[in-house]
Amino acid sequence: MTTDIDGDELDAEDAWHTVRSHGLRALTVESFLRFRFGDGFSNSRALALQMALSLLPFLLALTGLAADIDDGRIGEVITATVSTLAPGAGGGEVIGRALPSGGTGDEAGEIALGFGLAFALIAMTTATAQVERGANRIYGIRRDRPALRKYGRAGVLTAALAVPVGLGFLLLVAGGPLGEAMVQTYGWSTSQKRWWDVLRWPIGLVSTTLTVAVLLDHSPRRRQPALSWLALGAAVAVVLTMLSSGLLALYVHYSGSFGSVYGPLAGVMALLLWCYLSAAALLAGTAVAAQLEGLRAGLTQPVIADPGPTLERQRIPGDRPAALG
Repeated sequence: MTTDIDGDELDAEDAWHTVRSHGLRALTVESFLRFRFGDGFSNSRALALQMALSLLPFLLALTGLAADIDDGRIGEVITATVSTLAPGAGGGEVIGRALPSGGTGDEAGEIALGFGLAFALIAMTTATAQVERGANRIYGIRRDRPALRKYGRAGVLTAALAVPVGLGFLLLVAGGPLGEAMVQTYGWSTSQKRWWDVLRWPIGLVSTTLTVAVLLDHSPRRRQPALSWLALGAAVAVVLTMLSSGLLALYVHYSGSFGSVYGPLAGVMALLLWCYLSAAALLAGTAVAAQLEGLRAGLTQPVIADPGPTLERQRIPGDRPAALG
């Protein structure tokens, strides 16, 4: 774990003290400079592509799951939710064609479930590996782990974080359509729907913040501070994602030019924009965590560093970290 100059492990208390002593405005500006210095925009675009490639097969897998489930009402809930989330105005029709009735539908559902999950896991593993690359550059590390270790580690992280990531996506992104589907299918009362709308936000935010913190802890090729220290950067990433998602939804909903410009591709473009904004928010939160550590070490400017074989930080006179490597 990363320690301060006194040898103590950096935690949330140290993070808040650093923020208060340095100032929120200065931290914001310097974190953005670190984001740019680490080529954050290019890495965000690469990560966004992998996110989009994992989301679409995941939606396909959900349609297959709906076709495979014997309980008709559960299948209806899944179908209604996925149809609302499916990109494009004709998303519901595509989902309907993907879920035929009868024995052929069961076979088609198994194929959709199997191939959808396989492609989604492959794309998610690649996306997790891309997070390592983006985080390394933001921390000033020039080299990623060797390929086998990098993608093997990404695969383990994907498997470990798949459930909390899915829970966060379900509560924060698909929570509205899922609640409406439960009202229509299971006859939820107004009170039950209200409780769902209230509780899904704090549970989803806590789950997603913890997941991002774990990702920031294990992705960079370096020894990280305590999870509570990284939670501040993770919270920034989640808040930025929610704000940008809300603004994007308002723009797509109320702007007549978006649909007229992109036509039938409007839903796909909205999905790509959402992935890009979410990827940029994740790396922006990483930049905040990295800059906080730099400030704690007495560094305000990003520094390129090589972690070396032991991943230990270099030192300069005074036993202060020379760089975030």
